[in-house]
Amino acid sequence: MNIALITGGISAEREVSLSSGRSILKALRENGHSVIVVDPVYGAEKVPEETIFKDNVSQIYPDVHSLQDLRIKSYKNILSCFNSDIFDNIDIAFIGLHGKFGEDGRIQAILDSRGIKYTGSGVVSSVIAIDKDFSKIIFKQNGILTPDWFSLKKNDDINTVLLTEKINATFGLPLVVKPCDEGSTVGLTILYDFKGNSMEEAIRLAFKYSDKILIEKYIKGKEITVAVLDNLTYPVIEIRPKDGYYDYYHKYTPGMTEYICPAEISSETADNVKGTGLKAHRALDCEIYSRVDFILTDDNTAYCLEVNTLPGMTSLSLVPKSLKAAGIDFNKLIEQIINLSLNKYANN
Repeated sequence: MNIALITGGISAEREVSLSSGRSILKALRENGHSVIVVDPVYGAEKVPEETIFKDNVSQIYPDVHSLQDLRIKSYKNILSCFNSDIFDNIDIAFIGLHGKFGEDGRIQAILDSRGIKYTGSGVVSSVIAIDKDFSKIIFKQNGILTPDWFSLKKNDDINTVLLTEKINATFGLPLVVKPCDEGSTVGLTILYDFKGNSMEEAIRLAFKYSDKILIEKYIKGKEITVAVLDNLTYPVIEIRPKDGYYDYYHKYTPGMTEYICPAEISSETADNVKGTGLKAHRALDCEIYSRVDFILTDDNTAYCLEVNTLPGMTSLSLVPKSLKAAGIDFNKLIEQIINLSLNKYANN
């Protein structure tokens, strides 16, 4: 099969995407496919793979200025990339992108316009799932427990004194401040107090990466996740950072996090979490595969945080770990994603 592997991109998760791309490329070729690697930032230029994959994933997410520079140089390139002959005679595009211009429906819309088949969820579900504010509204409408929250937009008149009063009157401390449409904990802060300028700094950081941010009640508990593939759920994973919380550094630094799969929870709790994970996947109209993240409290109450429509496929990623625990190795997982995605088009 002729496959275009789309990797890299212009989001804050660019390096994570490149790391996913390496793993996906290896599996695709071992499965016998003919693969061309495409990084939209290079436009219509056919760039050697060794140039695209020149760096390993950093332990620190990129700063805003480098992202802005990358985007200014790359916006036109993205359009020229997908309008080029690179995608001629391609059977399917495997989307190995994460974050903005990858997981948010825009790349999916461009591929749809070009008539190119691709892996994973479609435009609408991608748009909704990446926006944590929208997705949490849908969770509540569907009876899926999620931490209390409210959103702020960059052009809002934000008075931190009134904001603090609102927080104290609703869910109080501790709380989480995070961009509405970023992943990998980019721009996220956990606040335990309002000392100094901590609130202002947290808001400022989140707004660097998004025009809309969430102020969310912090829920203490285990970080767990559920993989969904073809409307089936797989073993729950518990995530145990060596210290602190599961931030960008702990996600992508080998040895800094322990992954327990299956999670050390009762079968009843695991079944409840998996059932809720599948319900969240379906509520957002996701397709093919996803990863649903939760916080599990000491009394086994599961709070749904978000659904990831293009979960990571790095050596440390959670969906491959869960599927492996169920007897499905990485290469088989990649092949199933391709076949399920092609079947979606055949049934339309």
